[in-house]
Amino acid sequence: MPGRFVFTTDPDELVAMLDVDRPAGDLPPASFNIAPADRVVVIIDAVNKDASTEGYDPENPAVLRRLESASWGLVPGGAPDASVGSTMFNVPVEQVLANPAFAPAAQSRRAAIPATGYYVWHKGADGTSSAQFVHSPDGEPLLLAGLYEWWKNPAAAAGDPARWLLSTTILTRASAGPLALIHERMPLLLEPGLLEDWLDPRTPGSSELLEAVSDAAADLAEEVEFYEVSKDVASVKNNSEALIQPV
Repeated sequence: MPGRFVFTTDPDELVAMLDVDRPAGDLPPASFNIAPADRVVVIIDAVNKDASTEGYDPENPAVLRRLESASWGLVPGGAPDASVGSTMFNVPVEQVLANPAFAPAAQSRRAAIPATGYYVWHKGADGTSSAQFVHSPDGEPLLLAGLYEWWKNPAAAAGDPARWLLSTTILTRASAGPLALIHERMPLLLEPGLLEDWLDPRTPGSSELLEAVSDAAADLAEEVEFYEVSKDVASVKNNSEALIQPV
């Protein structure tokens, strides 16, 4: 979890809010029902390798913050095809460094995925399930800690713009605070004060960094809110603001 989330923030607001240097031109539109394999907005920091950039210094290249469009579901660089991403949209933070599919990305390809909120299914004591929408109390976007990878399609021609696929996954941990009442797992809510270290590719993806982000997420879980919404979110065919209205 989460297996569905919402993103409605204007990308221009994210650019200003997060000091983005390079926003992509093909960002996905707002959506109230984002599902695995959909395109999502991701924030990444990457070393600038473009020698044509003004002030470029090959001895000390700058790190640029980018707003990109990625496929939700991580496709490891060595994967034979992109279909493996369909099951890799979430990864437990406890398993990241021990899993060869995720450990390389954890070292220098960490991401933040902005979300207006996300959905979880809560199973009540009577066995019935309800859809719950989790969001920040002030309506500001949540930042979910994730990883990203670039996968090269071996079947695509060298000049094909679709040769490289950018994909991402969201990290999860055991639920904390009020969120433990509705689901056993929660995404790693990214503490703004840890954003720079989390995104910086020069910062090693150590167990200490992962633990710090996970612990901070538990604290942030005390601040979020949730309420029941329509079960219509179960179908990807439904995608409107009505999905996040309380029932």
